[in-house]
Amino acid sequence: MISVTDLHAGTVYEDKGDYLLVLSYEHIKMGRGSGNIKVKVRNLKTGATVEKSFITGAKVQDVNLQRKKVQYLYTDGAGYHFMDLETYDQFILEDSMVGYFGKFLKEGLEVLLFAIDDQPVYIELPKILDYKVVQTGGSVRGNSAGAAQKDAVLENGLVVKVPLFIKGGEVIRVDTRDGSYVERAK
Repeated sequence: MISVTDLHAGTVYEDKGDYLLVLSYEHIKMGRGSGNIKVKVRNLKTGATVEKSFITGAKVQDVNLQRKKVQYLYTDGAGYHFMDLETYDQFILEDSMVGYFGKFLKEGLEVLLFAIDDQPVYIELPKILDYKVVQTGGSVRGNSAGAAQKDAVLENGLVVKVPLFIKGGEVIRVDTRDGSYVERAK
């Protein structure tokens, strides 16, 4: 058991069978009485982000979390194939484990794997990734009064809204948190 005052960004603890990753920590002390600890956490099984509050002195269940860099290799009917970059062991993660992030994976991409007792529970991608634009829709002349955008198909099949000046063959940066266009890659 660890005290809630020892929670900080990056700490993982267990609550009712769920593994929660602390994203932010805030200690609040108001007048008399004990202080409150507010943490923003991400559920590693569902990906949901929630806020939790505790009184000072409360304890949570500690978890032995391992973080390791792995490389994405390919996908087939069995699942997503990865390789541990330290031991070069290959393993497969199911669709349910990769979930939302599956559409951002491309060959050779390094991701962070969170495991508890050598059992994978969550993967984390870099926040910004570069992709080559394979195809874009045409832009209509004079359609520039606002922030006009068009669809672009990327090398991994992902469709992203991009500004009208982006053409096929260019490399763009995409935010993996929401799948939005960030900028042209330099």
